[in-house]
Amino acid sequence: MQSGTHDPVDLERIDPAQNMARFYQLTVQPTLFGEQSVIRCWGRIGTRGRSMMVTFATEGDAVKACKKHVRRKVAKGYLCLSAAEEP
Repeated sequence: MQSGTHDPVDLERIDPAQNMARFYQLTVQPTLFGEQSVIRCWGRIGTRGRSMMVTFATEGDAVKACKKHVRRKVAKGYLCLSAAEEP
């Protein structure tokens, strides 16, 4: 992720044997108060899913947390659809 521009990181996990079709999306965005937030959206593919926002004081902390989430999801079997964002 480059400073100032943060494309969403899209992850998917599909396993027909378990009837599993999940998505996970991470985005780093600035807040109105000069902080940075990591927005996580997840759920079953085809649904709106759920979302959560965590705010950080600096952009570096937010990017670090975002990369940590990506590594965790990839370790659980999710595939990164954003080729530039793979850890």
